[in-house]
Amino acid sequence: MKRWLKITLGAAALLMVGAGVYTAYVYHSVQTAANAMYHPRSIVQPAAISTLTTGGAARPAVTGNGSGMPNPAAISQFKPFTVLVLGVDQRPHDRGRSDTMIVLSVNPAEGTVLMFNIPRDTRTELIGRGREDKINHAFAFGGVDMSIRTVEHFLNHPMDYYVQMNMEGFAKMVDLLGGVAVNNPLDFQYEGHHFAQGSLKLNGTEALSYARMRFDDPRGDLGRNARQRELLKQILAQAISKEGLLKVKPILQAAGEQIRTDITFDDMTTFLTRVGPSLRQTDMVELKGHGTKINGVYYYIVDNQERQRIRGLMEQHLLTTAISP
Repeated sequence: MKRWLKITLGAAALLMVGAGVYTAYVYHSVQTAANAMYHPRSIVQPAAISTLTTGGAARPAVTGNGSGMPNPAAISQFKPFTVLVLGVDQRPHDRGRSDTMIVLSVNPAEGTVLMFNIPRDTRTELIGRGREDKINHAFAFGGVDMSIRTVEHFLNHPMDYYVQMNMEGFAKMVDLLGGVAVNNPLDFQYEGHHFAQGSLKLNGTEALSYARMRFDDPRGDLGRNARQRELLKQILAQAISKEGLLKVKPILQAAGEQIRTDITFDDMTTFLTRVGPSLRQTDMVELKGHGTKINGVYYYIVDNQERQRIRGLMEQHLLTTAISP
């Protein structure tokens, strides 16, 4: 009996050591992949700032022509935070343009997300360029830094984090999550795919085409923006699910070359294990405006009243104290 007891205990100890080694290997692999994605931005202090109350404490908003003061510790402190998501179509020898610009306002205490697009043709001042142009041109001229500063100036609100995703990375992520389910509002064909009206399950390539189409949509870019928000909402829900958490390693490894962010590995871990599971509702709003041509170029015009409305929605959504760690 003693001999068999020793063998059993020895086998159990060996299994525990093996499990520990494997866990350490997985953790190191995920950390390495996350670190490869980490690219901090340049922070530019504005000449003058106003304050707004967020998470129970005053924080700077943006005035003038500079970047606001982001709160890079927001996730780790379980405070409300904002994220600018940039979907970029990059080509060889070309930085590309951020044809998708989505702002997320995340409130862990309330378990809610507020999401809206900034249409690619929105006319605004490009901060660092010194002139007005389409907002998606900011990325072409100055990359992530100019895009963030321009969006912050446009909304008069700081962006705590950014995520830049190449469209190829988007397709890989959808495939690794096992596809994404959407409710398609209209029947259309695009890039060789037929998208019937109603409930659909899309793979990565299909999801990319679904997100790109705009000319056959009666609402044009606004219709495309709505489909993009729905996709992001569903992808986020799948990523923070129990099934999604089991796929973190392959997702990060596959997306490492396609995604750039200033969210650290520790903050990613906190989001996936603590913040993400608390999110139960995503509200989507639309930035209202009108299209016009200036010198023969099409622009989407958003007036100051609408910008103030959107900023007010963000401020109201973020007005909740942090949850306990």
